[in-house]
Amino acid sequence: MKPTLSYLESLARGAGAILREGYNREHQVNYKGVIDLVTEADHQSEAFLLGEAQRDFPGHRIFSEEAGVIHGNDEHIWYIDPLDGTVNYAHHVPIFSVSIAYASRGRLELGVVYDPLRDEIFTAERGKGAALNGKPIHVSAADALQKSLLVTGFPYDAWDTEHDNFANFVKFAKMTQGVRRLGSAALDLCYVAAGRFDGFWELALKPWDVAAGGLICEEAGALVTNVSGGEDYISPPQSILAAAPGIHGSMLRELQR
Repeated sequence: MKPTLSYLESLARGAGAILREGYNREHQVNYKGVIDLVTEADHQSEAFLLGEAQRDFPGHRIFSEEAGVIHGNDEHIWYIDPLDGTVNYAHHVPIFSVSIAYASRGRLELGVVYDPLRDEIFTAERGKGAALNGKPIHVSAADALQKSLLVTGFPYDAWDTEHDNFANFVKFAKMTQGVRRLGSAALDLCYVAAGRFDGFWELALKPWDVAAGGLICEEAGALVTNVSGGEDYISPPQSILAAAPGIHGSMLRELQR
């Protein structure tokens, strides 16, 4: 049995309510890495999402940020990020989201990203377009880097990897109207889908960061690839480039230089 888009929406809203309720409280912060945080809200949101999904769809395989891999039937795969933007959340910066995607037989079919503070829910179903709060959204008509506004992010081990993304940030900042860093890859992708940004790239992510947002971008008309130009942005070594069709090629060429 497969879930429906409305089911994923209800899960995202339920998890979002947990995050919204806890947002202004003092947070219990633990560290998975030097700057890789996890709060009590991550765990509470994830416990709700996993409890619901496993009850209603037992035997499905789930990739979730804190729990890791929950083994099951790989014909039905979920990608769950219970709190995308944990560092923002821990510092009371109001930019974070819940991200849920479902794939059937290796193909992403459903994606939902929910921003609980703005009550914005981005949704997509394969072949049926993308929407924001039920209204269709589309990528921008940007056709030149000079006219574009981009967004990106950096890996948690940026101080200790050659793929720190800073050279790309500087390069694109000098070629465009600017490059933003919001701190939630799922929202970055949705903002591209809605035409708020013209393109997004990142070099080192996890499947739950990009699965829902990537599908939403695709269904909104963006070109979504890895930074080598391949179609697979879910499998490791993971990277993503999502952009309006008019600038995707230019961004890809710059990233490959």
